[in-house]
Amino acid sequence: MQYRYTALRMDNKIIEGEMDALNPDEVLDYLASTSLRPLSIKPARIFSKGSIRIFGNSITVADQVFLTKYLALMLRVNTDLYNALDILIADFEKPAMKSLLLEVRSNLSKGKPFYLTFQNYPKEFSSVFINMIKAGEKSGNLETVFQDLSVILERQQDLRSRIRAALIYPIILVIASMMILILLVSFALPRIASIFTQQGTESNLPFFSRVVFAVGLFIGAHIFIIFGTIIFCVVAFFILYLKSVKFRRLLFKVFSRLPVVHTVILKIAIQRFASTLSNLLKSGLPVLDAIETTADAVGNQAISESLYRISRERIAKGLTVGEAFKRETIFPRTVSNLIAISEKSGHIQEILETLANFYEHEVDASLKTLVSLLEPILLFGIGIIIGLIAVSIIIPIYQLTTSFS
Repeated sequence: MQYRYTALRMDNKIIEGEMDALNPDEVLDYLASTSLRPLSIKPARIFSKGSIRIFGNSITVADQVFLTKYLALMLRVNTDLYNALDILIADFEKPAMKSLLLEVRSNLSKGKPFYLTFQNYPKEFSSVFINMIKAGEKSGNLETVFQDLSVILERQQDLRSRIRAALIYPIILVIASMMILILLVSFALPRIASIFTQQGTESNLPFFSRVVFAVGLFIGAHIFIIFGTIIFCVVAFFILYLKSVKFRRLLFKVFSRLPVVHTVILKIAIQRFASTLSNLLKSGLPVLDAIETTADAVGNQAISESLYRISRERIAKGLTVGEAFKRETIFPRTVSNLIAISEKSGHIQEILETLANFYEHEVDASLKTLVSLLEPILLFGIGIIIGLIAVSIIIPIYQLTTSFS
């Protein structure tokens, strides 16, 4: 995409230019590498023939990445936070982001902390995001915090994208197979079954053929009721998933008990724990606060409860961090031992970062294993179902043709 930028040179001369980039972040990186201070970055062509511009009404991860990168860069080139926000407000055309930035600027002008505005939007900004900014304000190290946040958000987005990409093929396979099965059972099977019923030969059919034909005739007679029920159940499922925390926890418990899925979920949670805790400690948050914030953000109930126990029942009562982690069986022994060793050497942040990188690769490997197991299982299961339907149809047709010969 073509972007048009306005920037300030070292001699305070304003220059304009255009460049091809995948997103505004690339333009920011280019300007930083050429010692230019960005003033404005906009798409060179907003409208094109046959295109409709849709304004989003929510703050996405991409918006957060751009915001943190931009603020980190502006602070690096000695632009004060208030002026950086003015530039962002002028550039952002997305209503949700513009409204947020106006609120941030208003609070800053009233002498309120920078993190306070983000705290009012817990659905958009995680507790990790808020606490890192809070710690950065206290330590006077906001530039580094913004840079770290942009890296964290990008890595999280990248991990989610890899998980989705790994599951796309199995999902497409299931949907395509279900559509074929629905067509067979809803249209082909009732018509074939009705032929044998009309001829009065259904009593001579094999037992499994009679069962399959009975199912086919039932579905054919009540197809609209059945489809309506299925659609209702799907809609109810998504509503429950979005609205009910208990329902999501129940689903999580069910999936986390599956053999290979359990391993993937645990590795994702440990990767998130290590990455989050490392960055919170790096930003200057106290250990107990960092562990409890990580517990809120880790996304795994078992590990979350374990982290709360570590903070409130172990460390608060005098145990070291390493000893506290060793008493929690949810964490692999390697993780607990490394945390204990790194605490003694004073390199706990570095070890946690190393663990996060290690488990990120482990998640990729586990996802590949999961997909390689899912594909043949799905194909085998669907093949058996379609094969049974095919056999239940072929045998009666064969019997019918041989009776006329």
